[in-house]
Amino acid sequence: MKTYKKIILSSAFGAGLLFSVTSCVNDLDTVPLASTETTSDKVFSENLDVYTSSLAKIYSGLAIGGNSGGEGDQDIAGVDGGSQASFLRGLWNLQELTSDEAHCCWGDAGVNDLNTMTWSSGNVFIKGLYYRFLYQVQLSNAFLRQTTDGELASRNVSDSDKAIIKQYRAEARFHRALAYYYLLDMFRNVPFVNEESAIGSYPSQESAQNIFNYIESELLAIESDMINPTVGFSSTEYGRATKAAVWTLLSRLYLNAEVYIKAPKYTEAITYCNKVINAGFKLEPVYANLFKADNYKSKEIIFPIRYEGADNQTWGGMTFIICSTVPSSMKGEINAQDAWQGNRAKISLVNTFKKEANSDKDSRMSMVRTDKTENQEIVNPSIYPGNGTPIVKYVNKNSDGTNPASNLVWVDFPLFRLGEVYLTYAEAVLRGGTGGSKAQAVQYINDLRLRAYNNDSSSAITADDLTLDFLLDEKGREFFFEAQRRTDLVRYNKFTGDNYIWTWKGNTQAGRSVESFLNIFPLPADEVGSNSNLTQNPGY
Repeated sequence: MKTYKKIILSSAFGAGLLFSVTSCVNDLDTVPLASTETTSDKVFSENLDVYTSSLAKIYSGLAIGGNSGGEGDQDIAGVDGGSQASFLRGLWNLQELTSDEAHCCWGDAGVNDLNTMTWSSGNVFIKGLYYRFLYQVQLSNAFLRQTTDGELASRNVSDSDKAIIKQYRAEARFHRALAYYYLLDMFRNVPFVNEESAIGSYPSQESAQNIFNYIESELLAIESDMINPTVGFSSTEYGRATKAAVWTLLSRLYLNAEVYIKAPKYTEAITYCNKVINAGFKLEPVYANLFKADNYKSKEIIFPIRYEGADNQTWGGMTFIICSTVPSSMKGEINAQDAWQGNRAKISLVNTFKKEANSDKDSRMSMVRTDKTENQEIVNPSIYPGNGTPIVKYVNKNSDGTNPASNLVWVDFPLFRLGEVYLTYAEAVLRGGTGGSKAQAVQYINDLRLRAYNNDSSSAITADDLTLDFLLDEKGREFFFEAQRRTDLVRYNKFTGDNYIWTWKGNTQAGRSVESFLNIFPLPADEVGSNSNLTQNPGY
């Protein structure tokens, strides 16, 4: 079982005491970015614990949507904290349901619009995730305002504590950069505020280029102040963002730069992949163990979103990912408190595996439970189980088969892991980046495949096999249901248009071409309505 350190998230930490974000627009229930922020100076003092708890509140925003169990006392008004304003649940929905991998068979308003790529600026799931990102920005800004040299001096904070708080500031800036990265990826031109912005004023909209430049500059600026990478479990460091998290986020940013700012930065992507790889991370020997309750032991995970049973229970996050993808008949087998089974794999995910002649030997394919469905095609989405394929990837049991302390979720979500860095390296090499080699890229891909095929050497590829199309398929096989697919398809120019058609794309069972404006999501209608500085994304 994991040990705790106060810096790591828990619903008890922060508890909403340090930051309050409220709307300055009376007729809106949801928190816009132009919000007033009140921080109690009386709460901050010379006591380091206050700053530790404050930073923990920022971390907790990745895992839960409120300040008490089951999403009570939620962070963002006007949307449900567990289903609509959850960082991980929202990220998963927008990255997976919109792609060729997942389909949600539930009838909740807005869900089918994601399945069929027919969303609008009023979609509640797009709105909820957008505001979650902005909430993370505001928490980070508030922390940074309260931890300046002047503020710390006025409270007589000791020099030793100031050094720790300097590190905390770097972590807060990382979280803000992470939020802006997802805003850039999903919305492109977005409103911008930092700790120097006037509180309560409506922010201006910045271009994708400016947001990209800001994320890059922030990550480069904080690198030296972040803690050194920790490989494997550490009771004091596990779950914290480290230099390796900064490098991994930079590699993602640079891999997608040609999409975001029309400027290729594949050489830079390779540079930061090499930094991560040289830090000592290792592939988890057994693929399935990356998604078990004791995955905190893994030397592959670079930056997780932590889940600790009752300490941060939620209807979003990993509870959602586990319970919504598993058949009810397997609830006990995976030690889940429930099994909702509404999220199914599309036939296109099954086919991504079946492109391999020996796919039946791929241990990753064993998680795609075609034996648990009557029809791999989603013919009638309202009927489930029976339409589409359930996925049993995340299992709330330890790698040795024992159960954790309860059937509440203990599985951490690997937001960054070494497998992604290997795939980024290979793709950046194929796209023309320098500082790497195709031979090394082949080796990294074969390392992933040998693991998947239980060291069967017949799974290895050659340099001739390593193409961009092959890599996209291999990324699908390695990272299915890990909330990355939409971004990958956009980068490959296969998300919209007719280069790649999958079932229910464009709201027909056979699938059809859709317009390119859908490559990015709309800004929420109420955000645009409340801030005259904002221009809606084209097409919406």
